[in-house]
Amino acid sequence: MKIILASPRGFCAGVNMAIETLELAIQIVGTPVYVYHEIVHNKYVVERFRARGAVFVEDLTEVPPGETLLYSAHGVSPEIRRVAAERGLRTIDATCPLVIKVHLEAIRYAKEAYTIVLIGHEGHDEVIGTMGEAPEAIILVESPEDVDKLELQTEKLAYLTQTTLSVDDASRIIRRLVERFPHIVGPPKADICYATQNRQEAVRILAQEANVVLVLGSQNSSNSQRLAELAGESTMRTYLIDGPEDIDLGWFAADDTVLVTAGASAPETVVERCVDLLVEKFGAQIESRSIREEEVYFPLPKDVRALQATVAKN
Repeated sequence: MKIILASPRGFCAGVNMAIETLELAIQIVGTPVYVYHEIVHNKYVVERFRARGAVFVEDLTEVPPGETLLYSAHGVSPEIRRVAAERGLRTIDATCPLVIKVHLEAIRYAKEAYTIVLIGHEGHDEVIGTMGEAPEAIILVESPEDVDKLELQTEKLAYLTQTTLSVDDASRIIRRLVERFPHIVGPPKADICYATQNRQEAVRILAQEANVVLVLGSQNSSNSQRLAELAGESTMRTYLIDGPEDIDLGWFAADDTVLVTAGASAPETVVERCVDLLVEKFGAQIESRSIREEEVYFPLPKDVRALQATVAKN
């Protein structure tokens, strides 16, 4: 067996920033630290923080007044911020800067009286937060067929996208929007984040050499789902798994070439455990393949830096 270990894979700059922010919040404030939604969409990350005293909530009424609340990497709507202030919560914002960029674009287009078509997945935390910035101005579409159903007469029309979409799927929807509404405008730079694009590019290239693809990531991770869908276009044996306990050895033959990659919220330790299992059971040889280098870094949020400064003074 041969394992092709795809790079880039795993944590992106936004996930690293969010995880480090929660780590520091626990150290500085103590527990419990409340988190609105999962800090990132990964079972292992969430379980590790839950064991350390983080409390993940879906409703702010679950957070006692005056406690510390951290916003996840996927962002929140202005209404959530309003309720948090009303309850006197001390908030730390770990929203990914690339998600913030989409929020700011939505605010700008809405202020300029545009109708905004948001390309994304209904119910996803990021989409809920973005739509909350200008609910009266945003229409959600998930497919070219949704675009065909739009009845829009306005001359001021713009589109935005969720950051974790399939590049190919988003491109198809944007092409259909432009066909139907030639006057539509979009953001100066693509909304789909660099990490999503890079991981998809690596899978698109490397999956052609593999018989089996393992995508490490949780089922509720949008970018991991997109990686699995993309890999499935090259091989029928594609599996999206949380970790080694999900692996069925019957998926493999002794002479398979297995591509291993990971979504942007999947820890490298889990990748290593899966690779170790295949090495142990099949004597697999590992080949690391890098398609693109990543050097993106996001600084910690000002909220947690302010906490650090306060502690340092004391």
